[in-house]
Amino acid sequence: MPDAVTDAPTPRRSSARGRPVATSHAAIEQAAFRLFAEHGFAGTTMDAIAREAGVGKRTVFRYYPSKNDIPWGQFDRTLSHFRELLAEQPDDLPVHRAIHRAVVEFNRFPPDAQPPHRERMRLILSTPELQAHSVLRYAEWRRVIAEDVARRTDARPDDLVPQVAGHVSLAISLSAYDAWLAQPDADSARLLEVIDLAMTGLRQYLDLTRR
Repeated sequence: MPDAVTDAPTPRRSSARGRPVATSHAAIEQAAFRLFAEHGFAGTTMDAIAREAGVGKRTVFRYYPSKNDIPWGQFDRTLSHFRELLAEQPDDLPVHRAIHRAVVEFNRFPPDAQPPHRERMRLILSTPELQAHSVLRYAEWRRVIAEDVARRTDARPDDLVPQVAGHVSLAISLSAYDAWLAQPDADSARLLEVIDLAMTGLRQYLDLTRR
């Protein structure tokens, strides 16, 4: 769900550890994930991430306001991409099908993404310290769906059907990720298959809200 395609780092000078100075979201994320793997999320500080990336802590904060933001990547850009995917779905497509197709495409990540998408999602879904922050991110993600459903149904984003669509789509997606992460050898193609299968239930939930 979060962004897995980030810009390439721009080297400027060597750090004390022999790595080029990071001047991108991607390089800071990669440095952070190395430390998360070694010390755990709770045991990693922004100071340590800055040292690993070869930059000052102020530079890290320019890219990410907090450590909790790093696992989510460039989330604003991710949501913009999600809005585009939903808007691309034909207006005459049934609402459940438009969401279904957009959610599947939204979760299409390159197999060589760095940090690996599996590692990113395992951290987000299994780290207690991230759960409160994740609630805010999930709300933003649901809102994107609610706004698109409202547009398609001449409703308001806060009306029942758009809200149900957002909540159910999130629950389905998270359940699909849990199932995918439980399969150690499952690749990114398998993730799309699991999400596609899980999203088939969306029509039933939306139909119930209209009775």
